[in-house]
Amino acid sequence: MKDFIAVVNAYKQIDFSQRKAALATVVRVHGSSYRSPGARMLITDDGRWTGSISGGCLEGDALRKARQVMNSNQAITVTYDTRDESNQNLGISLGCNGVIDVLIEPVTPTDENNPIKVFERFIHAKEELALATVCSAGKIGAKFVLEQKGKDKNIEGRLRSALGEIFVSKKSQIKNFFLDGEEAEVFLELIQPTLSVLIFGGGFDARPVSKLAQSLGWHVQVTDECVAHLAPTFFPDAKLSLCQREFVDRDFEITPYTACVLMSHNYEYDRDVLRKLINTNTSYIGILGPRKRFDKMQEEFLTNGTVLSESDLERIHSPIGLDIGAEAPDEIAVSIIAEIQAKFSKRNGKFLRANEGPIHHRDPESDQVYKRNF
Repeated sequence: MKDFIAVVNAYKQIDFSQRKAALATVVRVHGSSYRSPGARMLITDDGRWTGSISGGCLEGDALRKARQVMNSNQAITVTYDTRDESNQNLGISLGCNGVIDVLIEPVTPTDENNPIKVFERFIHAKEELALATVCSAGKIGAKFVLEQKGKDKNIEGRLRSALGEIFVSKKSQIKNFFLDGEEAEVFLELIQPTLSVLIFGGGFDARPVSKLAQSLGWHVQVTDECVAHLAPTFFPDAKLSLCQREFVDRDFEITPYTACVLMSHNYEYDRDVLRKLINTNTSYIGILGPRKRFDKMQEEFLTNGTVLSESDLERIHSPIGLDIGAEAPDEIAVSIIAEIQAKFSKRNGKFLRANEGPIHHRDPESDQVYKRNF
């Protein structure tokens, strides 16, 4: 979601009476690449860009291709072969061992197919959306958006069904469809809401957690019962809320995309907040402190007739964070944010070198297309 926000914000700063713009999107990858399908970059004709589609190796050529698109006002899909033996066309040696398809489309404010207008809808979404982008044929650049519970009659039946499947698989992919009587490749992807982090406790060690979460583009809210802990100087750009523990479930919108971090250093406060949070839809509850602290909370819950279910225990992380040897507040913040990222990405946070397969999940259908074409 951070890419979408950055692109939309950059778009709003462009003076289209003086400038032209184009949008580059990674739509398919076979092998290795720095960015995965769905990575985006907004480019203007003065050579500026926001976002990225690689680690810097493709941006220069993409800029040249984007100028062609701006002048012709016609979208194109470009294939970059970054294997060792095949980089001469770019004039550099990349050695990424991947084949990357990039859709480059014009961005015109008055165009009804302006992709940025679609992206603005994503920024405020509270639920997952499925996006289809046509990558070839006459409707190249056209976009279709399906809400999780939506039944959009403007989307062709087979395409609508495929978009619905994206909510289950959670994986981007390219598929072929017949649109307006011709076969076209369509990039399907899941758009997830911006992650929110709700921090309970405004102590000094909450500050780096807030700062690091914001650097990732996440929404951050800090709450405490003590107004002295909520100084804007300590939490710039975060939303600050004075809230008593008994009103936590009333005063905050807590969704499956809200990560709740308890770090007040007040045992009774954290215990009472946890009691409220287990009845919300949050997918992650992290509790700062030793394991015995949470064990004590469970014992008190049992005394009062509250039994934590297996799904509750799956959501609760105590002690909080990944085991990276963190000691200082800044290090602990890295540990906490890394665990939240791993949780919502459904990864286990181990060393990448321990993986026998690829770093990123790839679309098997893209591999089949690659094998046919190369």
